[in-house]
Amino acid sequence: MSPKSPDFDIIIRNGSLIDGTGRPSYVSDVAIVGATIAQIGALRHQSAAREIDASGLVVAPGFIDVHTHDDAAIAARPAMTPKLTQGVTTIIGGNCGISGAPYTASSPPRDLLRLVFKSSEFVASDFSGYLAKVEQARPAVNAAFLTGHTALRMETMGDNLDRPATVAEIATMRNLLARCLEQGSLGLSTGLFYPPARAASTHEVIEVARPLNAYQGLYVTHLRDEGEHVMDSLREALYVGREVGAAVVISHHKCMGHHNFGRSVATLALLQHASLHQAVALDVYPYTAGSSVLNADLVALASKTMITWCDSHPEFAGQDLSDVASALQCTENLAVAKLQPAGALYFMMDEADVSRIMTWPDAMIGSDGLPEDKHPHPRLWGTFPRVLGRYVREQKVMSIENAVYRMTGLSARHFGIWNRGLIQVGKYADLTIFDAGTILDTATFEQPISASVGIHYVVVNGRVALDEGIPTDIRAGRVLKRSDMVGTDYSSSA
Repeated sequence: MSPKSPDFDIIIRNGSLIDGTGRPSYVSDVAIVGATIAQIGALRHQSAAREIDASGLVVAPGFIDVHTHDDAAIAARPAMTPKLTQGVTTIIGGNCGISGAPYTASSPPRDLLRLVFKSSEFVASDFSGYLAKVEQARPAVNAAFLTGHTALRMETMGDNLDRPATVAEIATMRNLLARCLEQGSLGLSTGLFYPPARAASTHEVIEVARPLNAYQGLYVTHLRDEGEHVMDSLREALYVGREVGAAVVISHHKCMGHHNFGRSVATLALLQHASLHQAVALDVYPYTAGSSVLNADLVALASKTMITWCDSHPEFAGQDLSDVASALQCTENLAVAKLQPAGALYFMMDEADVSRIMTWPDAMIGSDGLPEDKHPHPRLWGTFPRVLGRYVREQKVMSIENAVYRMTGLSARHFGIWNRGLIQVGKYADLTIFDAGTILDTATFEQPISASVGIHYVVVNGRVALDEGIPTDIRAGRVLKRSDMVGTDYSSSA
């Protein structure tokens, strides 16, 4: 008699299930067949080709990083180690107006796009061509993408960006966005703080964004100002959402500069009132420092600035701007000019604001990491374990179930990823198994490239991508398109 075939491909036994809805955890087994969750419950009499003992560990949906700049990294370095070692199984790219497509210029990307695309090997593409490149790379995690307003401007307006777009240019951008949405884009992102898009009027943004409603696309925005004029910038974002009939996501919400500390009380009150009349959410990262291009306005708001990359002086990466200015024998303002193009870390937020924003009802977790930086912000490697270790276990800012909800079910709901983000039969088997007592980030501002601890296993589409804390060679990620996801929603509680 031949031996009985296993009942399932994988059984995860005795784990503390946090299912992504915000409900309390419970001990159960989870069975996987192929790429999906097949059964949840007591499975002691069933067998599997692979069994994982999760006794004493948390079994959660795979984390969804809703704010990334991984557009180039996921194709160039598809192992996605910085994300996989955090328990991330899905990333959303194309944020802050910067996206991999459309971009069909013959020259390498310039200006703001160099935050993400520094490689001279960048190949121009339309949106469907870009998605094909990601699929061909066979990434270890799933990926979905927004279309960047800055990318649309550069594609349409060429080098002449320091002005509002003409009626004809707006029409061209609108048609390009519609085509991207048809090809699977999740929506439109803007980076109105940055010079390539700062010249755009509110009217331009609205008219470009018109196709979002028909495609159920999102309007995801890096606000025009996150400092002194943050309230006006929030009102502008909400107005755009109302005018085009699109849900609004505020990117990496913060109140920059010491004189704005505490203003999150007012910003969140504004968002809460708006949520009574329109769909609105935000993402946030768990740090009091931000990271972007080297910019004199941001330097003025920061108590400390650290260089992350610099073309002309790569040796300054990781050094304080004050030390760089001393080495160059000039003022900090002159050093900023001399170092261009460059990137920097800015210490300019208040811890109380970060915690307050993180616990707002519709606040999701997003890393906003910049993987091309020579000396990146530690959020690239540490965001999700930092929330669970520092803010849940150590500071008790929120419950572990609530934190996981903000990384999974809430994110999936707002971005329309209806078949992921929850541990439910029939959902895709994206799972993260971790030790709630030890999980923590190890990446620091001084040593930012360092894997977190406490993540034991990561399963992506039913395949074990992180095994006993070690990345495997399995790359089972998929490209997720809006057309594959819309039309189904699920309720959640937290």
